[in-house]
Formats: sequence, structure tokens, C-alpha cells
Amino acid sequence: MRLLPIPARAPVLALAGLSAAAAAALLLGAPLEYVALAAGVLLALGLVLAGFDLWQSLRLWRAAPLRIERNLPGAFSLGVPTVLTLTLVNEGAQAWRVSVFDELDTHFAFEGLPQEHTVPALSRVAIRYTATATQRGVARFGATQLRWRTRLGCFEVRQTLGEPRRLRVYPNFAALARYAWLSGDRRLAQIGIKTYAQRGLGTDFRQLADYKTGDSLRHIDWKATQRQRRPIVREFQDDRDQCVLFLLDCGRRMRADEGAPAQQAGSADGNGSTSHFDEALNALMLLSYVALKEGDEVGAMTFGCPPQERRDFAPRKGSATLNALMNRLHDIQPGATHSDYLLAAQELLRVQKRRALVIVLTNFRDEDAAELRPAIKLLRRKHLVLVASLRERVIGRIASQPLVHARDAVDVAAAHLFDQSRRDAFARVVGNDPLSVDVEPADLAVALVNRYHAVKRAGLL
Repeated sequence: MRLLPIPARAPVLALAGLSAAAAAALLLGAPLEYVALAAGVLLALGLVLAGFDLWQSLRLWRAAPLRIERNLPGAFSLGVPTVLTLTLVNEGAQAWRVSVFDELDTHFAFEGLPQEHTVPALSRVAIRYTATATQRGVARFGATQLRWRTRLGCFEVRQTLGEPRRLRVYPNFAALARYAWLSGDRRLAQIGIKTYAQRGLGTDFRQLADYKTGDSLRHIDWKATQRQRRPIVREFQDDRDQCVLFLLDCGRRMRADEGAPAQQAGSADGNGSTSHFDEALNALMLLSYVALKEGDEVGAMTFGCPPQERRDFAPRKGSATLNALMNRLHDIQPGATHSDYLLAAQELLRVQKRRALVIVLTNFRDEDAAELRPAIKLLRRKHLVLVASLRERVIGRIASQPLVHARDAVDVAAAHLFDQSRRDAFARVVGNDPLSVDVEPADLAVALVNRYHAVKRAGLL
């Protein structure tokens, strides 16, 4: 541990006061030799006192230094405030006055640091503060910075305690957790999910059950009814063992960031993310959870990034798939390159031979139509394609603002014109496909789940 003594405020002020007093004495006509002698004696006594204080304090500290115990989570969620705990352990017979600051990653906002505490002898003091991750990926936590005062208060000694650590920051799981909670109570309509797996629907046989009022007569199993001597019906479920494959745009379009208010971070509906790319990842995660619960495979491919940064995740199913998928994608960031839709479609067709529901997550612009249209046409030769495009919130805000001033009319008209032009171009690209969506980022997750349920109910795969 490297110790760095720093003069405290009190001795610095005392030295400044001595200098001012000496200067005032000279201005009042005091002899120079008397002033110099008095100032020199006082300065020497002060230096001796400071030196003794530093020596004694370092001796006591080295005999029984404070220890730091830092309690960090296994990972962080983007935009979710997390309470972290630092524990100062004093095993010596001396109390220490300390100031504590933790070295957080630059992509963390924090509250509650630095803190000053007195750590009594033979005691433990817990220090809590709140950290909020503002960017996904790998975060670095450095050592803890500690500054303690010497016994007489002449110096503050700075040193570092603990070891640096690297932790992962994942997308916000709030929307997924809320979906799981509401689906258990069959209250998904509260978040806009319109469909729910109901008894008797689907095409795959599930089980035999007693007839209930409202069941379709065509589902009655007459042989089982005759054996049991009561009405028995066949129950069906949606087709399983199908494939959902995400084609995630990591190009410059997905760098859009409309600066969502900070108070939304970590909200229950998962709207803490600010960038379009983070919203797309949240939607991907939620739909992956839903599809895996339905017994389908889930996979992902990225495009619009340099080849060495591309991430592929082969379709698979099972309870561990979602964690594996997030470990694969949690730290990817959109770049500044142009997205080649046609190249992405060709690459997907090369590796994905089995028919799948391909969900293209992108940020569509009018000028992208000439490139996106042939890519969608190529994918539809083998797969069912759902284009999910993110629309800027600010366009809707401008279009709906009140006309207070004359210039507001121009802004509103321009917003409506831009929005209508974009909608027309999107409709031409997807061919008026009812599955494809063009929504604001906060609405993407719910829209994708509803479209997925519609595909399952209609048996389109």
C-alpha cells in the first residue's frame, strides 16, 4: 500500500496566518531581525510537531491498518440504481477519521460519494452508496480511495485499498420480470399484450380433458367420451420446435439517442434505456423469453458492424438459452458504419437453412428503401420476415405540440410531412405486410410479442 501524506487544511491556514502576522509586523515597523527570529522559531516548532504527528500516526497505522470489504453484485442492469456497500474494518486500538471514495467506471452515475466517517477502535463501519450504469458492456471498478487524518490533524494520508474488479452490465431486465409476473396472473393486457395462450387453440395435440362450456364440439374425442361415459375434448397448443431468429442492426442508424429523462431509469416498464439500440436489445430479450417459454428456438445475428465485431448465436432452446444469448450480446455497441441489408440477408440464408421467423431490428429511413426492399424479398423466399423499425419520439412530440406561435405551424406541418413520407416508404418496402411494425422505441417490445403471438395463432411458420 503506497501512502501519500498531504498537508491538512489547519496547518496550511496556520502557516498562512504566520506569514500574514509577520508581514503585518514589518509594516508596523517591527525590526526585521526580531520578526524573522520569532517567525523562524514558530515555524520550526510547527515542523517538529507536524513531523512527530506524521511519524506517530504512520507507526500506529502500520501496526493495525484499516481493511476494506467491498460488496459488489455479480452484474449490473442498465439504468437500474444499485446500492453498493463498503465496510471499513478497524482491528486496532485507535479510532480513525477517514474520507472514502470508490473508483467507479466512467459510465456509472453515483450518489453518496465521497463520505467521511469516524471508525472507532475494534469496530466495523458500513458505507452505502448508489451506482447506476449508463452503458452496457464490461465495467471496471478500481480500488477504493481512502484518506485518513493523522492523530493531531497535521496531515491527511491518501492510499488505495482493495483490488480492481471487472463486472458486466446487462440490458434492463425490468420488462422481462414484469412480463413473467403478469403472465402468471393472466394480466398481460396491462402492458398491451393482446393475446394469451387459451385453452383449445393451436394445432399440436396437448392432452385430453373434460368438456367445459364454450369448448368447440369439433374437438370432442368420441372414443374417449364413450370410454369415460362423459364428454372428453382434445386440447391443443401452438406449434412448438419452431425458430425465431433476430437480425440485429448495429449500424449508425441505431446510434440514435433521444435522451430519455434520467428519472425513467430503472422504471418498472423497462424504459430506462435512452438509445434505440438499447430499446432494441430490451425487445429482443423479452421476445426471446416469450418464444423460449413457448418451446421455440431462439437465435441472433448482427450486421452493420465490422466483421471482427459481428456476433452470431445459433438457434437453440432451453432454460439456459436466454442467459447465453445475453452473455453474447450484452456488450455490443452500434458503430458508425453503414448497414448492408442485402449482405446480411445473404449471410443469414447461408447459415440458416430451416424456415424461421426472421425479425429484422433496424431504424428505417426513406433512403434505405432501395437497399432494404431486395433484402426483404430475398429473405422471404425461404423465411417468414418481420421488419421492426424504430421511429423517433421527437417527431410525434413535434407533430402533437400546440400551435402557440406562427412558427409552430411550420414545425407541426414539417413533422407530419416527414412522418407520412416515412410511413409510405416503409409500406412500400414491406409490401403492406401486417406483421411488420414501425413504432417508437418504448412500444417495440410489446408490438413484437403481439406479432409473435399472431404468427403462432395463424400457424404461419
